[in-house]
Amino acid sequence: MLFSFKEGAVRLRILGIDPGYAIVGYGVAEYDGVRFKTVGYGAVTTDAGTSFSKRLEAIFDDITTVIEKYKPECMAIERLYFNTNTTTAIDVAQARGVIMLAAQKAGIEIFEYTPLQVKQSITGYGRAEKHQVMEMVKSLLSLSEVPKPDDTADALALTVCHGHSAGSSYGKLNAILKGKK
Repeated sequence: MLFSFKEGAVRLRILGIDPGYAIVGYGVAEYDGVRFKTVGYGAVTTDAGTSFSKRLEAIFDDITTVIEKYKPECMAIERLYFNTNTTTAIDVAQARGVIMLAAQKAGIEIFEYTPLQVKQSITGYGRAEKHQVMEMVKSLLSLSEVPKPDDTADALALTVCHGHSAGSSYGKLNAILKGKK
């Protein structure tokens, strides 16, 4: 994993992705092992009237642009879990595939998290309701409001989840770099 150094601290730039084919939420945050700093967020959207293969191409191109703009060191993406609509699941899985391909081609390490893991990391409760997760994202990232669309807030939640998952390693690395061992 790559690290960037800023003001004497190790900072990890994380790209969070909430996959979809109509809306792909993305969020970018830096994490120093203690605090998060929001770098940017938004959504990639595709039109329903466009052929599916063109939609996948647009998602790949737009995510590639996001990666080039923000230069993340890693990507946290939601692991898919569908139990009802298999057609939707297959389409989202294909979109997820082109998103992961964009990250792979850019040399970005990819980490996957289930919705349960994200909720647990953000709220401390794996069965938290969506509005609880959204409010915690707002609070943890010091945002003035919950990002819209919801997919964007979900993507930012993934950045926090990954930061928390990797946080203990960064704290140890920071201490070593500062000579505290």
